[in-house]
Amino acid sequence: MNITIRDLLDAGVHFGHQVRRYNPKAKKFVYDNRHGISIIDLEKTYAQLEKATAFVEDLVASGKDILFVGSKKQAQEIVREAANGCGMPYAASRWLGGTLTNFSTVRRSMDKYQKYQQWEADGTFDKMHNKEVAAIRREMVRMHRNFEGIANVREMPGAMFIIDTKNEAIAVQEARRLQIPLVALVDTNSDPTVIDHPVPGNDDSIKSIRIIVETIMDAVQAGLARRESPEAIQPRNVGNVISEPSTEEQVVPVSPRAASGEEVPQSYSSDNE
Repeated sequence: MNITIRDLLDAGVHFGHQVRRYNPKAKKFVYDNRHGISIIDLEKTYAQLEKATAFVEDLVASGKDILFVGSKKQAQEIVREAANGCGMPYAASRWLGGTLTNFSTVRRSMDKYQKYQQWEADGTFDKMHNKEVAAIRREMVRMHRNFEGIANVREMPGAMFIIDTKNEAIAVQEARRLQIPLVALVDTNSDPTVIDHPVPGNDDSIKSIRIIVETIMDAVQAGLARRESPEAIQPRNVGNVISEPSTEEQVVPVSPRAASGEEVPQSYSSDNE
């Protein structure tokens, strides 16, 4: 990976939710509770992220795709940019229930959406009645929201990468039912035990989401490079991902203080009551 624990600290990945929203199953990833906020252990975050990127890279190198999912406001644009940047499918506007478990039916709706797009491109709309075209365009707006990023998907993804498993609970349930591996950014209010490769971290901060998403994107791009030239890059091995710092300057404190040294505010969650 091209990031360090210091980068995770600067991005605020260690800020969890308020203690009253704490999920006991996330206990093993919590370093401490300060000022009513759960503080995530960044060494464990880094180790989990290292394992997740190795898994993603090997999966993509084997010829499979990974579906990016993140429909919360803070994640939408980041997910779009990352998925488009590495040519992977994504669901950023919303997760349509049954996208995976009822894929054959959803696929027919996607085909219909693509047919409308073809009509719009080849001038077929110009030959139709205005009232009929207006109705189709209204349907296309709804379809775009449902199928943005997945309209060209023809088969099940090899894995899914999810931002905020609590917000995307339906996507998680569908993936688990179909035994699709899950990689996810999991905050302290979520259950990491339902995820194959959980990455504990702040899923409300744009900076935190961006650094995790971009790290996964880098892994996807490395996997694509191996897919094209499998003899050029050998499979990755995950060993001791956390090594002892060799100098005093390399020691990164996992503390609830911001980089500026100011005390942590009462809450870093953007969730509303």
